[in-house]
Amino acid sequence: MADTTDHIIPVRKQIALVAHDNKKADLLDWARFNRGTLTRHTLLATGTTGGLLENELDVPVKKFKSGPLGGDQQIGAAISDGEIDLLIFFWDPLEPQPHDPDIKALLRLAVLYNIPTASNRATADFIISSPLMLQEYHNTTPDLERYKSTKRKY
Repeated sequence: MADTTDHIIPVRKQIALVAHDNKKADLLDWARFNRGTLTRHTLLATGTTGGLLENELDVPVKKFKSGPLGGDQQIGAAISDGEIDLLIFFWDPLEPQPHDPDIKALLRLAVLYNIPTASNRATADFIISSPLMLQEYHNTTPDLERYKSTKRKY
């Protein structure tokens, strides 16, 4: 039995965009600069950020709830369901967040499911400009079915 499973990240990617309040302007500026690339993909975002992006880019954005109201958890669930291919999350390391456990859970799921993740503008620039953004990508994730079958049942 393999330790990993393969799945294809398609050419048209499902990109989740999230930004804390103090980082929303930075994300909007980044999205405006990368509009041509972003609009070739499906965009998803937490509530407030999604509305701002929709207005800024003039494209539809699937909006989840606001982060503190469960949006981070909804994006995490979408990652675990294979519905997110890329996460751009401009988070603010200098401001405490009341929903910090949700943020950590979202980032944990992104790592677990091997989702490319940018937590700042420089990393987002490297990811969005990668030649891999223009093609299918064969991604591997841990074999979670195997993981579940080896855990004790209580």
